[in-house]
Amino acid sequence: MKTLVVGTGAREHAIVRGLAADPQVEAVLAAPGNPGIAQIADCRPVDANDGDAVAALAQEVGADLVVIGPEAPLVAGVADAVRAAGIDTFGPSAEAARLEGSKSFAKDVMNAANVPTAGAHTCTDLDAVAAALDAFGAPHVVKDDGLAAGKGVVVTDERDEALAHAKACLDAGSTVVIEEYLDGPEVSLFCITDGTSVVPLQPAQDFKRVGDDDAGPNTGGMGAYSPLEWAPHDLVDEIVRSVAQPTIDEMAQRGTPFAGVLYVGLALTSKGPKVVEFNARFGDPETQVVLARLVTPLGQLLRAAARGELADFPALEWRDESAVTVVVASDGYPAQPKTGDPISGLEDVDGDGSRAGGGAYVLHAGTKAGDDGTLVSSGGRVLSVVALGADLGEAREVAYAGVEKIDLPGSHHRSDIALKALRGEITV
Repeated sequence: MKTLVVGTGAREHAIVRGLAADPQVEAVLAAPGNPGIAQIADCRPVDANDGDAVAALAQEVGADLVVIGPEAPLVAGVADAVRAAGIDTFGPSAEAARLEGSKSFAKDVMNAANVPTAGAHTCTDLDAVAAALDAFGAPHVVKDDGLAAGKGVVVTDERDEALAHAKACLDAGSTVVIEEYLDGPEVSLFCITDGTSVVPLQPAQDFKRVGDDDAGPNTGGMGAYSPLEWAPHDLVDEIVRSVAQPTIDEMAQRGTPFAGVLYVGLALTSKGPKVVEFNARFGDPETQVVLARLVTPLGQLLRAAARGELADFPALEWRDESAVTVVVASDGYPAQPKTGDPISGLEDVDGDGSRAGGGAYVLHAGTKAGDDGTLVSSGGRVLSVVALGADLGEAREVAYAGVEKIDLPGSHHRSDIALKALRGEITV
């Protein structure tokens, strides 16, 4: 089959890489892609949020399967337009993507499906916000109800900071969701679904705060690792039973079936697992480590989901190795990312990730070709460095060795990705 991946980030680079390794995938195209993706796929220009343009491109290139990476095109209905053109599409409809596009809608679905989640108040003015903050107490969790590229959440002990974030959201025309704080370690679980059946991938843990020891503001994610040796052995089965399958059933019952990947963000609290958030697409940077460990051909899995054939799909196969990814971010990220800085040293990170100890490899996120053709930064999260290892320690060592070979002026990264897990310091 010929596949077309929509998007520009490291998540899409990881998806393209996985598709290219599928023996049934004869060609991989990307739109618009990035310089790293262009090394392994045919990149075409397109407005990723324009459903008609994406559908026209898919028809022009003869795509058999279109995979939509980011959330914004899904919420904008790009999957609907491509499906209407008669092309197999991996990604939910605009109606179903409201599970990510509106946190208040997601809460409504969770409550209807009896999914365990944090208590929440939806607020449309600052007085209601203040009352909700006082009702839950600190730590305060304040969320922009709409899409915010992973940076619309503030978790703080300071009431004034919580109010300030809520006011900024309200002033921008958004509704605000105030939630109770959930204790315990967080887990990300991707569930592939065709609207009826649910096939979970392996869980991962990502790191949202910009600095070591979870200091500083939230980001889109500064790194991730998989598997989670400290997690309960039955966690995945429990989440499918109590969260993913009831949610998919509820969406089908509403007449808006969800087909694609349901990202379940969890907190393993003292009162059991609870949902922190839903996303309607693969998470970044967790995708980078989860797909690094997936042995099952990715294209065949995503096509089965697009065609409603997951019930008969073979059990997934996984590498035993651990995977770690470290994000290299630009100067000023997440507040005011600096762009246009030259990137060098990538040629020294020459692993292929085909096996443990095979060396680190780089996935591009915020990169572009400069005026003179050199590679420069074009966003906040610039690169993801990924490595497999026989164990978590080796994977960390190889990933960080790769990071050290990269030169991006003013860049920064976390030095503690997966460190607590390696030290056995995470408990449920």
